[in-house]
Amino acid sequence: MVATEAARPQTQSDRKYRMRLQSIFRGSIGNLVEYFDWYVYSAFLLYFAPKFFPSGDTTAQLMNGAAIFAVGFLVRPLGGYLLGSYADRKGRRAALMLSVWLMCGGSLVIACTPTYETIGVAAPIVLLLARLLQGISLGGEYGSSATYLSEMATPGRRGFYSSFQYVTIIMGQLLALLILVTLQRVLLTPAQLDAWGWRIPFFVGALIAAGAIWLRRGMAETDSFTDHTSSSPKRSNIRELARHPREVGVVLALTAGGTVSFYTFTTYMQKYLVNTTGFSKDDATLISTFALLFFMVIQPLAGMLSDFIGRRAMLIGFGALGATCTVPLLTALAEKQSFGSALIWYGCALLITTGYTSINAIFKAELFPVHIRALGVGFPFAVGVSLFGGTAEYLALWLKSIGHEVWFYYYVSACAGLSLIVSLFMKDPMAVSKIEK
Repeated sequence: MVATEAARPQTQSDRKYRMRLQSIFRGSIGNLVEYFDWYVYSAFLLYFAPKFFPSGDTTAQLMNGAAIFAVGFLVRPLGGYLLGSYADRKGRRAALMLSVWLMCGGSLVIACTPTYETIGVAAPIVLLLARLLQGISLGGEYGSSATYLSEMATPGRRGFYSSFQYVTIIMGQLLALLILVTLQRVLLTPAQLDAWGWRIPFFVGALIAAGAIWLRRGMAETDSFTDHTSSSPKRSNIRELARHPREVGVVLALTAGGTVSFYTFTTYMQKYLVNTTGFSKDDATLISTFALLFFMVIQPLAGMLSDFIGRRAMLIGFGALGATCTVPLLTALAEKQSFGSALIWYGCALLITTGYTSINAIFKAELFPVHIRALGVGFPFAVGVSLFGGTAEYLALWLKSIGHEVWFYYYVSACAGLSLIVSLFMKDPMAVSKIEK
């Protein structure tokens, strides 16, 4: 009897630990689906841009497609505010369910939209509306997901567990590229992919989003939110967020540097390898796939490292290396490369970016108290991504079109330099964390 009673607390602890891991898994899988649906647009832009815009040179068509990609980012602050406030009032789980529903609808609309040749100017308009819907979804997903994973993680391992947010973000990108590689090399001819095959991943995205909705139904709410609502909850709104100007400023500044590097070396790099380096579409896609696989694998390792050395040290490393190495890396990649050498340079750029991405969720969540955490993480991040991340690809293509592509290299370096300056003067978020122990 004594042995049984002694074993019971351990059994309950194990059960709670398994429930925590299951909830992290379900939250992460939904995050994967969200970002898969978002990045499919970028991965297949080379194929469907001519279908939605009048005929012209490749760079002009890509610029039109990238413009809509950027506009989708402009509504992310709206999603960050609406769903962030919703997550702080109704729960992280409820907000994460709603965001997947919105993303699912946007993907289905794109998959079914007729081309410019069929319905004229209505085609890019419908495409724009679908991306706006997805932008609202993703703007809300980030803050809710980062908050959920950070609150679910056990103290002392929060960097490790919260790093899985970017594991799933990258996995979403990787899955989009893997589908593209499969369609390119196995299932379809180039003519079929150009004609109608580009619609397939959007249908796939809508389908797996439905699966994510089913999985997220079984997610547990975080103890932090449950304990907060059972006491005397404060309101989550802009007025309350304004009480934390320093934290908001830190999130904005660090997002500016990190998100420009992230989108430059993930979504834009596939087009860069084709349009600047001179690789074929197939080879550029394959290089991007291998590089993103490496990028995904190192996120938890870097997140675990941050649990030992602190978040600030990771951010300083990213800022210093990003500011000094970006121009040489992009300059090297602009030259004619072998498959292997391009992959090595690309991997170096992603390794540097990992200093930001691996702790992106946790260092922001640690800055804000529970009643304003989802909004505090999601809204300023969405503003930063809209202004810097969403415009990176368009800016790069525009500078290339006017003959000054190299200016973009210095722009990315300058943004990383801003992150370095902020990191040097901030306190380590882990040392002053406002997440309940």
